Amino acid sequence: MKKFDLFFRLLPLTLLLLCISSFSYGATILQDISSASTIETVKKRGVLKVGMDIFQPWAMKDKNGRLIGFEIDVATRLAEDMGVKVEFLPTAWSGIIPALLTGKFDVIIGGMGITAQRALQVNFTQPYEYSGMSIVAHKKVAAGFDSLEDFNKPEVQIAVKLGTTAAAAAKRFLPKAKLRMFDTEPQAYQELRNGNVHAVVGSAPRPAYEAVDYSESLFLPVQETFTREPIGFALRKGDPDSLAFFNSWITIVTLEGWLEERHNYWFGSKDWINQVE
Repeated sequence: MKKFDLFFRLLPLTLLLLCISSFSYGATILQDISSASTIETVKKRGVLKVGMDIFQPWAMKDKNGRLIGFEIDVATRLAEDMGVKVEFLPTAWSGIIPALLTGKFDVIIGGMGITAQRALQVNFTQPYEYSGMSIVAHKKVAAGFDSLEDFNKPEVQIAVKLGTTAAAAAKRFLPKAKLRMFDTEPQAYQELRNGNVHAVVGSAPRPAYEAVDYSESLFLPVQETFTREPIGFALRKGDPDSLAFFNSWITIVTLEGWLEERHNYWFGSKDWINQVE
């Protein structure tokens, strides 16, 4: 009986110690999450560092060298809502994910398509935009071409930007064609204007803009986009706090109609065209 009495006397103390231990363990986990949170780091620093690259009309330089575009609006509004400043860090697309993983910036907001391969390396937010691939061709070099299949031949050369979903789409839909990889979009389009390749595969609406701006030499052999891909913010793995915040922010500005308004301005019009070189 004495053993049972001792057991029941010690039971409340044991339960109390277990509760304290569990609470301490939970607090440690919360501290670890907070210390690993990009959002907490940004709030303390007072600056949101954004990785991006130049894609018209996602991000461009105006005549004064200032960055403008859809992604610039998105990242600027995000920083304002966080109560911090924004710093843009233009980075070559082929190395933008490694730069994120090594801490060069906090998040990629740069028209990045969500793919399974990329999701193995980074975490993506919910989509805040959708894009699609289009193709613009040279009138003389690609004379008579009016379908994707016409470009799917070994003698056809397609220019694409290295490391983009445009390159992946070209490989998938035009496996027989020869792909010419370029570090920047302007290089790829210049090669097309010079008549050195048959076509460029790129994210809409840039190919359509090229066909209009250089109508004497370029045309759209396929009027519609031939892919549809979701676009998300990319951030380092192991940061559920930041992922939750970014997703909540995207939901809020979507319901406000702000994202749609910015999309219509940058993708549905060319009211901004006189601002760029």
